[in-house]
Amino acid sequence: MTGPFPHPHQQVFHEHRRLLFSAAYRLLGSAADAEDTVQDAWIKWSAGDRSQVADPKAYLMRIVSNLALERLRSTRHKRETYVGPWLPEPILTGGDASEVVADAESVSMAMLVVLETLSPLERAVFVLKEVFDFSHAEIAEAVERSEAAVRQAAHRAREHVRARRPRFAADRSRQREATERFFAAATGGDVNALMELLAPDVTLWTDGGGKVRQALRPVVGATTVAAWFAAIGTVTYQGVGPADMKAELAEINGGPGIVFSGPARVIATVTFDFDADGRITAIHNVANPDKLRAVADGTAHDLGTRRARSPYAAAGREHTAPGPVSVPGPGGTARGEPHGGRPWPGPGCPR
Repeated sequence: MTGPFPHPHQQVFHEHRRLLFSAAYRLLGSAADAEDTVQDAWIKWSAGDRSQVADPKAYLMRIVSNLALERLRSTRHKRETYVGPWLPEPILTGGDASEVVADAESVSMAMLVVLETLSPLERAVFVLKEVFDFSHAEIAEAVERSEAAVRQAAHRAREHVRARRPRFAADRSRQREATERFFAAATGGDVNALMELLAPDVTLWTDGGGKVRQALRPVVGATTVAAWFAAIGTVTYQGVGPADMKAELAEINGGPGIVFSGPARVIATVTFDFDADGRITAIHNVANPDKLRAVADGTAHDLGTRRARSPYAAAGREHTAPGPVSVPGPGGTARGEPHGGRPWPGPGCPR
C-alpha cells in the first residue's frame, strides 16, 4: 500500500473522516464534541473485527451516530442548566462551491439552534435522513430502532423544524452585502444605518456561558439591538480596549459573519439570519471562550455531504437558491482580512 497510512483500515478511516466530522458536528452542535466523537469512532473501528464489513462508510456512520446519541443524552442536562442562552459552537467553513446551498443551510447557526429543540433520537433521524439522505431502513440500523419508530421520529422532526424553521430567503449576495453594511455601521456607531438593516422584531442572542459578561436573555427589537451595537465602541471588553479590538469578515457555519479578536485571542463571533428582503431577523453572538477554540484555530472545515437536497425543502419550505460565499484568508482559512483595517469596538455587553 502506498501513501502515508501503513494499514488499509487507517486509509479507509481517513477517507471518511471529513464526512464523520460533518455528521457529528450537525448532531452535536459542538466542534470539540464532534472531534471527540470521531476519535472515539476511530478507537472502535481500529479495535473491532472489520472482516465482515461490506460498507465501511455506512458502518462508520453507524458508529458515529450511536456515539453522538450517547453524548447528546449525557449533555442534555448540562445544556438545560446553561447560564444564559445556549448557542452552537461556531466553526469556520469552506469547501466545494457546488455544495454550498444545501450544506450551508444544514450547518447554519439558525438550523443548529432549531435542531437543539429536538429530542436526541429526532435530531439523529432528521440529520441522517434530510441532510445525508439515508433511507429509513439504514437509519433504523444506525440508531438501533425499528423502521416504524424511525419513520415516526422523522415525521415529528420534520413537523417541528417546519414550525420553528429559520425565516430567511435572501440570496447569498444580499446576505454578504447586509453583513458588510452591518460591519461598517457598527464600527462607525451609526444607529440610523443599523436600524435600516434590522427587521423591527430582530432578536439578539448572546452566549457567554457565565464566563464573560453577556445578556442572559434575548435582546429584542431593532431600536434596542441597534443601540447595543452602536454603543459598545465606548467600553473595554474582556480587558481589551476599543483601539485594540479587531474585526474581520469570515465564512462562519456556511454564511457570512464576523470574527472579533483582541491581542493574540479570539473574543467573539457574530452570525446573522435574514428575511426575504435581506434584513437581519436574528443575530447570534458567541463569546464563551470555550466555544471559540475552533475559530481561533483558523481551520476552515469542509462540511460537504455530497448531496444537493435542502433540509429546508425537506421540512416543507421553499428556498431561493443562493450563490456561494467565501472570504478566503491567509493559509487557506475562511477568515478574511480586517475590513478596511478598522478596529472593532467590541462585541460585549456595554452595561
